Amino acid sequence: MFDGYHLNGLFDEMFEKPNTPRPHYAGLYQRLADLGIEAIKHRSAMADACFRNQGVTFTVYKDTLGVEKIFPFDVLPRIIPANEWSLIEKGLIQRITALNLFCHDIYHQQHILRESIIDPDLIYNAKMFRRQMLGINVPRGIYVSICGTDLIRDRAGNYLVLEDNCRTPSGVSYVLENRSIMKRIFPAVFQAAHVRPIEDYPHNLLQCLRHLAPPDMLDPCIVVLTPGMHNSAYYEHSFLARQMGLELVEGRDLLLDDNYVYMRTTAGMRRVDVIYRRIDDDFIDPLCFRPDSLLGVAGIMNAYRMGRVALANAIGVGVADDKAIYPYVPNMIRFYMKEEPILQNVHTYICAREGDRKFVLDHLHELVVKSTNEAGGYGMLMGHQATQAEREQFAAKINADPRNFIAQPVVEISQHPSLIDHGIEGRRIDLRPYVLCGQSLSVMPGGLTRVALNRGSLVVNSSQGGGSKDTWVLEDVPS
Repeated sequence: MFDGYHLNGLFDEMFEKPNTPRPHYAGLYQRLADLGIEAIKHRSAMADACFRNQGVTFTVYKDTLGVEKIFPFDVLPRIIPANEWSLIEKGLIQRITALNLFCHDIYHQQHILRESIIDPDLIYNAKMFRRQMLGINVPRGIYVSICGTDLIRDRAGNYLVLEDNCRTPSGVSYVLENRSIMKRIFPAVFQAAHVRPIEDYPHNLLQCLRHLAPPDMLDPCIVVLTPGMHNSAYYEHSFLARQMGLELVEGRDLLLDDNYVYMRTTAGMRRVDVIYRRIDDDFIDPLCFRPDSLLGVAGIMNAYRMGRVALANAIGVGVADDKAIYPYVPNMIRFYMKEEPILQNVHTYICAREGDRKFVLDHLHELVVKSTNEAGGYGMLMGHQATQAEREQFAAKINADPRNFIAQPVVEISQHPSLIDHGIEGRRIDLRPYVLCGQSLSVMPGGLTRVALNRGSLVVNSSQGGGSKDTWVLEDVPS
């Protein structure tokens, strides 16, 4: 099955060398070999049918062939041994702690700016910096309750942080659905692998949300706020609401009275204490942000300022995942926590700096250029794959608005065997673990492994043709 598999000079997650699996993949490798390619293809078809029947979908707004898609799933799982996961877990907990401290500081004393650790212009010119949040104390001091941090591995196998998603990180529903499917189509190999469970994530998320409620409230009313069924992540919103036993509401279901938030129900109005919002800042309150928004709740910012409703994640956390602020996270860890970063960043050039901008413009052919507030693989230039005309177009954009762009060297991210039409080939992958900050800090064991299903592609986003794998974190079983 793997005789024609090529390592391509990359770090391969499964193989140390051709036909020699890494120790933690040995059991899976043998099981796949015993099954044969046709049996694996049959199980893949079963998985696709399950996703289709259950309506596990996502939305691609710019796809002219249709909006709603079945999420592509690769049945060959990614495996992470216990010792590797321990390092990742510690690094992610360290990182979300620093990001929360940073958000509090930026909207209060701004020590990190006064100490010249970060250029104030980068903060004040950040699209997602919300002056409306200055001086506001958020419940429990927690700004980022849920974070999805994207990790990659370089040629040497080192884990690197690609970006932090602090606003409304998506994808966790696919992690849970992937696991459910894998247990059905590979029950024996799954049971033999001693994989850490992830099914408690909805419970853990609910406890984080409950932690934001007033301390004396024994039974807080918590809701999930969605932009509606046409949103790209609506499946996830409804899935999580169902798993947590919460009401899924839209802005039109909520109203303000005496600066308290109420939900319309068949039994009358019910006060809402905590909102897990999946609506961006811009659309959450037309009286405070975009006046043309029909998605949010007019006046909710007043209730939020007065402490009469809690929001997760907090308004204004987008300043922490701005791509021009990302390079400073290691400095945040040193500044606030007096520790060295456990997980390293990818080296980043900030185009707002004159020296960095000149270097980027001179080396566009060998860099990846990203817009600081785009997501989903949009607003990005893969310089080594772009035409001269495309590079010139991006150069003009950078010169016109330097603050809106950063650049990074091309990282040859790791590959993993993936099932494609005619067999198994290596495809590039990343990993998005989900970190929860409540009464305690926790990391889901694994996360969303995204895979670039197009040959040669480095872009794993589902909107750009990517899919996902189940991620198995192994228990630390004594030998």
